[in-house]
Amino acid sequence: MSADSPAQDALDIIGIASVCERVADCITLQRIADDSGVSKGSLITWLARDGHADQYARALLLRGDKLAEDILAIADDGLNDTYIDADGIKRTDQDVVARSRLRIDARKWLAGKMNSKYSEKTQAEISGALGLTVQILKFGED
Repeated sequence: MSADSPAQDALDIIGIASVCERVADCITLQRIADDSGVSKGSLITWLARDGHADQYARALLLRGDKLAEDILAIADDGLNDTYIDADGIKRTDQDVVARSRLRIDARKWLAGKMNSKYSEKTQAEISGALGLTVQILKFGED
């Protein structure tokens, strides 16, 4: 028996590769902890260990890739977007389309937080000398 806690021992048996695979597959830390029979806090402490933190950081980047793949799959899946009404006319199911949009937007936001390559932020970088002229105007004076 090691000097680690029983929770740490249980996680060592499961292994960092298995935990990181689940993280990369968008499984929440709470669910991984529950499935492993440990607290979320114990899992976080275990992930902060030397050697684990780098693998966990890579798994988070891969999670962003998974979310991007999910976005494409949701956007491409139009199976339930339409229906035939009582008069036999093909109609768009706005609820299904709105739900798909919400699912895409949530994944876009998360992917941008997990991996900067999916961020919608635009950053401009300016270098070199700038020639600026500042003119101060006083109101009420001629």
